[in-house]
Amino acid sequence: MMHAIQVLEHGGPEVLQWADVPRPAPGAGELLVRVEAAGVNYIDTYHRTGLYPLEVPFTLGLEGAGIVEEVGPESDGFEVGQRVAWASAPGSYAEYVIVSVGAAVHVPEAVPGDVAAAVMLQGMTAHYLAKDTYPLDPGEKCLVHAGAGGVGLLLIQIAKLLGAQVFATVSTDEKADLAAQAGADHVIKYTDVDFGDAVEAVVGPKALDVVYDGVGAATFDRGLELLRPRGLMALFGQSSGVVDPLDLGKLARLGSLYV
Repeated sequence: MMHAIQVLEHGGPEVLQWADVPRPAPGAGELLVRVEAAGVNYIDTYHRTGLYPLEVPFTLGLEGAGIVEEVGPESDGFEVGQRVAWASAPGSYAEYVIVSVGAAVHVPEAVPGDVAAAVMLQGMTAHYLAKDTYPLDPGEKCLVHAGAGGVGLLLIQIAKLLGAQVFATVSTDEKADLAAQAGADHVIKYTDVDFGDAVEAVVGPKALDVVYDGVGAATFDRGLELLRPRGLMALFGQSSGVVDPLDLGKLARLGSLYV
């Protein structure tokens, strides 16, 4: 047996239960890992509330780092005692978790377990946003919402490495300092000003190449208004709530945006 944090019914934080559950055994292409640190992400709240529904009961968590305890057959490249991290292993809020070899990466000794656990999902999210969803080129203009969050800070750094001009929104002076230290060219405290007005004051109307939006309902519509023709809205989260159903004709009225 082992301890795990389970969800027996969807709801708020009060539905989280500290439970005794059977310790799993690895199958082909799988590792049993003793969890050192589990990453906490917004997607965990979506699973808990049922926004992204999972069949209950289930153990929360997708991301973590730990020590390989058992190696299943057909798991070449991994040995007992190795340090690994992952971003796609359901049930990571537990003492032990099954991780597929395709989702596991080796962790260098110089990287602490909590850092390895924290960087996987957020780091890959920031990377695919800036390199695949909308591959940034030098001189292009992007807006990063929640610029002091886990994804935001990494995304700002990657965008600057790619040579982009970066606008970032934050809610407090402390977060503004973090976003600036990460390299944002223009930090906007949205609690004081309309973030769209602030962007337009610098680069004019309809000037952004891409908006990276993990906030959702509170920022989506205004963000659309800032995009150039055929600019891209990359909606990858909804911390402020789900975006309302979209009238696709609005994209034409805003200047040939596209889905």
